[in-house]
Amino acid sequence: MWMKNDELGLGRSKRHALKHLSVCLLFAAAIQSLCWADVTKLSAEDRRVLQDSSRFHEVHTTSDLPPAILTLCDGGGNGKLAEPGQNWNATCVITDPTLPDERLIWAAVGGEYYVVHYERGGIDHSFHILVMKLTKDDAKKVIWRAVGGPFKDYRAFLDALRNGKLDDRLDYPH
Repeated sequence: MWMKNDELGLGRSKRHALKHLSVCLLFAAAIQSLCWADVTKLSAEDRRVLQDSSRFHEVHTTSDLPPAILTLCDGGGNGKLAEPGQNWNATCVITDPTLPDERLIWAAVGGEYYVVHYERGGIDHSFHILVMKLTKDDAKKVIWRAVGGPFKDYRAFLDALRNGKLDDRLDYPH
């Protein structure tokens, strides 16, 4: 048998407040997925280089990347990233301490530029983009970091870059 709200002890003002709260919570949850800022920390010159997709080729194994790049992706640790599709510690519960906490999705190499898209496990599973320049004399320079994705390939990354789907507002440590 159904009970009316008044039989449950909820008065009209409490029902109205509960409905208002529900709408606000729903709106707050929905807006989270839409809140991306414009890319602010990527120079116009570097943006032009990245948008010239003809100069980049994708790689899908960590062995195709220099150790200096991998070390920056894992927050300065041992430079160990899981290969795409391989096992890794995706959550904050470490199931196997020998597995890395990050996993490569793809990378793109264009001359001195490296673009690495990887995911980081933990309580806040996240997707990252790292853009670096590595010169022939092994001088390395982080050009840009952002979160967003996942992106299936370099073309999808460029679409996200053009459409403001990446967030570079914070200085992410990895």
